[in-house]
Amino acid sequence: MLKILVVDDDIEILNLVSIYLSNEGYEIIKATNGCEAISKINNEKPKLVILDVMLPDIDGIEVCRKIREKLNVPIIILSAKVQNSDKIKGLLTGADDYITKPFNQLEFIVRVKTLLRRTYLFDTRGNKDDLDDIVLGTLTIKKSTHTVLINNNEIILTATEFEILKLLAINKGRIFSAEEIFETVWKEKYFQSNNTVMVHISNLRDKIERKLNGEKLIHTVWGVGYKIE
Repeated sequence: MLKILVVDDDIEILNLVSIYLSNEGYEIIKATNGCEAISKINNEKPKLVILDVMLPDIDGIEVCRKIREKLNVPIIILSAKVQNSDKIKGLLTGADDYITKPFNQLEFIVRVKTLLRRTYLFDTRGNKDDLDDIVLGTLTIKKSTHTVLINNNEIILTATEFEILKLLAINKGRIFSAEEIFETVWKEKYFQSNNTVMVHISNLRDKIERKLNGEKLIHTVWGVGYKIE
């Protein structure tokens, strides 16, 4: 049974989200503040974190930053802050997804399951194409283990960042629009003014190109999309 940590100082929302997830068969761990959340992440090793932004001690963005310093556990921010700038800030800090309150129960569960599937459910059918490594110069993408290496040193990516990189690498030379990337990776309908893909591409570049001594891997084709050459 997968463990999910739910962090929210609003007990009503904390219990409601916990019920939704329990009904889907997940084991729920609860925390009502940032310090408690960090402690339970270290001790309980959850497979997913649902994280509120406005916490009484350490805000959720800082908790997300602290988690990302050590762990690659998937994180969904659940917040009443609906401004696009707040969403971008959360994603830049390392969150995989950002859901605003109030939220639809069905959409929430679908997004939880989609992120867990991207992170943990690898193809076990023995399809050679799905198990082969992708090699781009000094960068290696290991599809079977969801890891990325540069000069044999692992680069820590979130599940979402990995899926975007893999999509572009498998289709080297092809330009993908932000809409195509979003609908392929998130498996949801893209909506206008959605900056999610842009933020994840920015994170990917920061993590990878720093290790490539500034060499560009992901190229922007202005007005069209992104590609790996």
